[in-house]
Amino acid sequence: MPQSAEKVLDHAPLFCEPEYRKMLAEKKLNFECPHPDEVVSGQREFTKTWEYREKNLAREALVVNPAKACQPLGAVFAAAGFERTMSFVHGSQGCVAYYRSHLSRHFKEPSSAVSSSMTEDAAVFGGLKNMVDGLANTYKLYDPKMIAVSTTCMAEVIGDDLRSFIENAKNEGSVPRDFDLPFAHTPAFVGSHVDGYDSMVKGVLENFWKGAARTQVAACINIIPGFDGFCVGNNRELKRLLDMMRVTYVFIQDASDQFDTPSDGEFRMYDGGTKIEDVKAALNAGATLSLQHYNTRKTLEYCNEIGQATASFHYPLGVTATDELLMKISEISRREIPEAIRLERGRLVDAMADSQSWLHGKKYAIYGDPDFVYAMARFIMETGGEPTHCLATNGTSAWEAEMKELFASSPFGKDAQVWAGKDLWAMRSLLFTEPVDLLIGNSYGKYLERDTGTPLVRLTFPIFDRHHHHRFPIMGYQGGLRLLTTILDKIFDKLDGETMQPGVTDYSYDLTR
Repeated sequence: MPQSAEKVLDHAPLFCEPEYRKMLAEKKLNFECPHPDEVVSGQREFTKTWEYREKNLAREALVVNPAKACQPLGAVFAAAGFERTMSFVHGSQGCVAYYRSHLSRHFKEPSSAVSSSMTEDAAVFGGLKNMVDGLANTYKLYDPKMIAVSTTCMAEVIGDDLRSFIENAKNEGSVPRDFDLPFAHTPAFVGSHVDGYDSMVKGVLENFWKGAARTQVAACINIIPGFDGFCVGNNRELKRLLDMMRVTYVFIQDASDQFDTPSDGEFRMYDGGTKIEDVKAALNAGATLSLQHYNTRKTLEYCNEIGQATASFHYPLGVTATDELLMKISEISRREIPEAIRLERGRLVDAMADSQSWLHGKKYAIYGDPDFVYAMARFIMETGGEPTHCLATNGTSAWEAEMKELFASSPFGKDAQVWAGKDLWAMRSLLFTEPVDLLIGNSYGKYLERDTGTPLVRLTFPIFDRHHHHRFPIMGYQGGLRLLTTILDKIFDKLDGETMQPGVTDYSYDLTR
C-alpha cells in the first residue's frame, strides 16, 4: 500500500492507487450484486428522457434529496442568535449531533447544542426525567443566560408537553424560577427548518413580551433576518447600512458573531447575539421588519397582534429589492437615505451594465428556500438572465403564486417554471430535458453538476465543500457586487474550459473578457 508515515496521501489520490482500485472493484463484484454494465447504462440513459421526467415529477409518496432540512435545525440556528443562549433539544443525541455538525460544517465554527438524550425508555414512559436532569446539567455546566428548548420527532410523537415539562423542571429546582426558558414545538416530520426558525424566534419574543406593558417608540425598528447561511456577512452589511442612515433598530436573532469567532487563544462558547435587554426593549418598537417572509410568518403575526406594524421581504438581493428595503426603513424611521448609499447603488448598476453582454440571455435553474429562490430569480432577471427552473421543496402554493406574479412582471420571466414541493431528483430530470447555463443552490447541487454537466454556483445554505463564502455579504448593494462577481466568475471559468484546447478551440481563449 502507498500509505506510510513517510508518504501520507490525501484520500483523493490515495483511492486512485492500483491497490485500492482493485480492492473496490472486487468489493463491487462480490458483495454488491451488480447488474451488467449495459443494463445500468441503459437505465441511466432512460432517466434523462422526457418520458422518465413525467414519471419523476408525478411522484407523491417518495422524496429523493429534498432541498430543505427539518424544523429543529432552524430552531437551533435561531437560538444561536441570542446572547449567551444554549440550545436544548428535547430528543435523542443522534438528532442533535446532526444539527451541530450541519451548522459547523457550513460555518467552520463550533456549534453548541445539548440534548435531553431520550432513548427507548423515554419513548415509552415520556421524557420528563430527561428534561429535569438535562436542564439542570445545562444550567450548571455551560453557564447560559438563556436556554432555548425545542423538540425532535421522538418527543413530538409521544406528545411531550414542553410548557408543563419546563414548569416541572423549575419546581424540581433544575433552574431558578425566574430563569428564561423560551420553547418551541418543532416536529421534524412536518414543515422544514424555516418553520422551526419561525417558531423559536416567536417563542423567544413571547417569553419576554407576553404580559409586559408596551410603550411605543415609533421610529424604532426591529429587524429579523431569517434563517440565513450568509448571516455573518449579510447581518454586518445590513447593520452598516442602518448605521449610515442613523436608524434606531434592534437586530433580533443576530448570529453573525456566534458563527465567526476570532482565533485569539480564547474559546468562546457564546459570542455576540441579540442582548436579552434589547429583546425586552424591542417590544416597544413601532415596527418589525422581516427580511424573509416565509421564515417569519408566525412571528410577524404575533408582532402585529401586540400592536407593531409589520412588513416582510424576500431576502433582499440586487438593486430593486435593496431599494424597497431601504425605502421602507426610511419611511418608518423618518431618516433620509444618505448620498453615500446612493453612490453604492450607482456602482452596482454600473457593474451590471459593464457585464450585461455576458449575462443577457443566460438560463438558470435555482433551488433553495422560498425567499432565496424568489430573490435570486428577481436578481437574475435584473441582469437580463432567464430563471428557467425555480424549485423549493418547502415552497407553498402561496409562494408559487408569488413567483408566477414576479415572472409576469418581466419579459425575462416568460419561460420560467415554478416547482413547489419538488426535490433535487426532480431537478435532475428538468436539467436533462430542458438544459440551462447555470445552476444556483447549495453544495448538494454538485452531484447534479457532475451528472448533468450544469455548472453550480454555491449561494445558499449549506455550503460544505467550499470555505468562507458566508463571511461575505450578498444582500444590499455591496452584496449585489459580490453576487454579480460570483456568477460572472463561473461563466468565465466555463468559457475558458470550453475554449482552451490548443489549435482546436483556443481561438476564443481570450485574455480580455
